[in-house]
Amino acid sequence: LLLVNKNNKIPENFDVELETVEKNHKVDKRIASSLKQMLSDARNQGLSPVICSSYRTNSKQTQLFNNKVKQYTDFGYSNSEAEELASYWVTIPGTSEHETGLAVDIVSKNYQKLDEQQEETAEQKWLMENSYKYGFILRYPTDKKDITMINYEPWHYRYVGIENATYIKEHDLCLEEYIEYLNNL
Repeated sequence: LLLVNKNNKIPENFDVELETVEKNHKVDKRIASSLKQMLSDARNQGLSPVICSSYRTNSKQTQLFNNKVKQYTDFGYSNSEAEELASYWVTIPGTSEHETGLAVDIVSKNYQKLDEQQEETAEQKWLMENSYKYGFILRYPTDKKDITMINYEPWHYRYVGIENATYIKEHDLCLEEYIEYLNNL
């Protein structure tokens, strides 16, 4: 239950053992079988989920973040304003769940844009309803962006384990709320 966000950086000593799950996509080896099973079960339902992003190195995350910052500075924002705006779409390097190997972005083969319309695909509807059974949660729900500090991403799934994912789903929580709940037990 590693919480990684703007206020919680990846620990300095963090290490991940990776396993390839599909094509060149790698994830933390501990979640690989659950991810493979979830994708297989979705495909057995006639769906076509595709992993579009998985584990990222810190240098890859830095590149993605800097590209987003540049988009905002090109629109005339100051560098500090651009960094703040970019951080709602691309997490700051060292704070990205992709760097842990515990997160994947999954889209429909028939609609591969990373926008809110992704939620209308049959693949996302199935994943939103069933991912918890495999230990995954929709990490950045639309109604929790004030808490997660990340805009709605209906394609970003994070592994937390079946028991935790079930509780989070049943109680309509985001990971930050769940961690706070656990800390107050």
